[in-house]
Amino acid sequence: MVAFLRFLFTLSTTILPFAYAFAADIQMPPRPPSIVLTIAGSDSGGGAGIQADLKAIHTISGGKCHGCSAITCLTAQNSCGVTSVHSPPVEFLRSQLLAVEEDLYPSAVKIGMLGTKELADEVGSWLRKLKENGDKRAPFVVCDPVMITTSGHKLVDDTAKVAMIEKVFPYADLVTPNKFEAEELLGKTLCTPQDVEDGARAILAMGPRAVIIKGGHSLLEGNNKVVESEETNASVGYAQDYLLLSDESAAEGKPVKDKARLCDGSRGVWIRNDRYDSAHTHGTGCTLSSAIASAWAMGQRERDAVGSAKGGENIGALCAMRLVDACCVAKAYVNAGIARGVQLGKGPGPVVHTGFPDSYKNFPTIELSASSTSMSSFPAMQSYHSAKSSSSSAPALGRILPIVDTVEWIEQLVSTPGIEDVQLRFKDTTDYNVILDRIKRSSALCQSAGVRLWINDYWKAAIEAGGCFGIHLGQEDLASCVDDGGLDLIRDAGLAFGVSTHSYSELCAALGVRPSYISLGPVFSTQSKDVKFDPQGLETVRQWRSLIPPTIPLIAIGGIGNADVAKVVRGAGAECSAVIGAVTKANDVKKAVADLNAAME
Repeated sequence: MVAFLRFLFTLSTTILPFAYAFAADIQMPPRPPSIVLTIAGSDSGGGAGIQADLKAIHTISGGKCHGCSAITCLTAQNSCGVTSVHSPPVEFLRSQLLAVEEDLYPSAVKIGMLGTKELADEVGSWLRKLKENGDKRAPFVVCDPVMITTSGHKLVDDTAKVAMIEKVFPYADLVTPNKFEAEELLGKTLCTPQDVEDGARAILAMGPRAVIIKGGHSLLEGNNKVVESEETNASVGYAQDYLLLSDESAAEGKPVKDKARLCDGSRGVWIRNDRYDSAHTHGTGCTLSSAIASAWAMGQRERDAVGSAKGGENIGALCAMRLVDACCVAKAYVNAGIARGVQLGKGPGPVVHTGFPDSYKNFPTIELSASSTSMSSFPAMQSYHSAKSSSSSAPALGRILPIVDTVEWIEQLVSTPGIEDVQLRFKDTTDYNVILDRIKRSSALCQSAGVRLWINDYWKAAIEAGGCFGIHLGQEDLASCVDDGGLDLIRDAGLAFGVSTHSYSELCAALGVRPSYISLGPVFSTQSKDVKFDPQGLETVRQWRSLIPPTIPLIAIGGIGNADVAKVVRGAGAECSAVIGAVTKANDVKKAVADLNAAME
């Protein structure tokens, strides 16, 4: 994907945001790719093992990662099955690991099949050395505990399994068992989503910093004792992975340390895609784990370069690529590969290796519950532009969304031509009664002028006040709203609902609540608030537009200080620009609004 491979060059926070429009085609000084090492077996059929790993490492990263390999076993296999397995001597594996370590030190490591106790012991010893070496940063480690075939047959004996748990798991940042492998690790059958959640906690107690139990197999597969129910049937219609992080792992990169988000893995998150009815899924487990390692390495590569002489692109969503984000991106990558799978031989075909996710059709959601088969959407909106040719009766979101913090500004804006929506926020008070009074007065002004009023954060007061059109929440407030049962209350009140996003996992969480619109920011540097994320740039706006269904409007926010900047934001795909200073600091508010609307045409 050529557009994605040319990230914008952030000149500096002191340069006018309009400079981003000219930075899109600037070629960055070459930076070496991150090294991702796969320690796994070879598949002579090319669909799984290191063959799948190396393809995933290169294609999901668009060349931003370089794949190295250490072979644990050689298989003679094709699409019909495995006919022979040969394990090289442990000493040869040790030589491979040392050769890579000395010259191509990895940023991330993916571990696949460890067929014997001796191999598991060797890899565990090597990982321990790297983790305890204070001279270099230890690599991020993803362990795919390959023990059970897709058809449920065991590939390793109990001594190898025990060695992997005791010697490898304690140094793994993530383990990625499928349903059968999780059951083998736990010694019990997983029959319900609650069983999966409890099983993840038990696996986490074995030593890794995080675990994702993959949902490629439904809960009904391989178990005649499971009773069909809404809970189990949800796992048939959807491919749902359950991700659980330790508190320590979840804290890394968290924007607000003491506040939760729906995408915080320490809460446990269900990552969902529609299930494709396809037999061509060979290599999905290998591909997912290596894609996770690569996505994480891409984020670390960007974090390492930001603020250094290496020419970091300083793209917020990429800098924010932590473990949950990497899992969401990797799941989209695998889902796209399954969708394009074809038969190559006589048996099932392999997952296809595409590129970094670029379509809403394969991008997952983070769900509040694995059991629900559907969730009611909030009132639909359409963009101003789609409304021109649409027969939908859904209201059209304005081209701009001014955000103000006083009733006086609301009064001025509702009488300004071209204002269809306005958002009220509260920066100077947390007093509920004061906030309630301001909302009531603002609501009356908006209703009399036919302007839609959106309330930032204070959803309870908005419901009590009445007369508001919608609620806008950030990710932390979204999580607390969910915990308080607020989503149902907002729906019952008939209010529209918008959600802020800054990272891939936050986008998945926003999509999971079926909002009226989604916002992305900060697009450019901004002084209007203490922002916890780096500027996103225009390329992320383009990407967000492709990852969000076209029926959901995209609002861009942050640093859109004038009509010229709004115009390039519109060109990147945003249907609405949320503006603050472009209106509140304008010498002529009416002219500023007219110019902004024209720019967003």
